[in-house]
Amino acid sequence: MENPPHDLAERVTELEIKSSYAEDLLDQLNMTIYRQQQQIDRLILQVTQLKEQAQSAGQDGAARNPRDELPPHY
Repeated sequence: MENPPHDLAERVTELEIKSSYAEDLLDQLNMTIYRQQQQIDRLILQVTQLKEQAQSAGQDGAARNPRDELPPHY
């Protein structure tokens, strides 16, 4: 059951092609993760800023709009 050299070379070529596709996919996934982490970092910063704004607005005792106080069913 020996493989002729031609079959072996063909199998090696197929494996190299699959490896190349897998490497490309890995690079794409790494870039996706990198971009998602950047987006998460920006969102965390925005949430932190919004919390600070909400706290400062609550401490200022600023007059609130009565419309903001309406129950959600209105």
